[in-house]
Amino acid sequence: MQIATRVDDNQAALFRETTKRLGTTPADALRMFINAFNEYRGFPYEVRLAREELEPFPSESEATDYASRLALRLSDETR
Repeated sequence: MQIATRVDDNQAALFRETTKRLGTTPADALRMFINAFNEYRGFPYEVRLAREELEPFPSESEATDYASRLALRLSDETR
């Protein structure tokens, strides 16, 4: 089956360049996305609306703790 879509020229060029730098092709990257989408039964990442107001972390330590927990969660999800 063939799937086609239109994207902005700049986005397409960046996509081609990024896949090349990753050592893959645009077609393979799309196949990987489709496989992940089907396995997750939806997007393989969070899809949400941005918060209207972002609240800063009370301290740098709390920001670092949050970033560490997020990185570990994402790492676990990719295994």
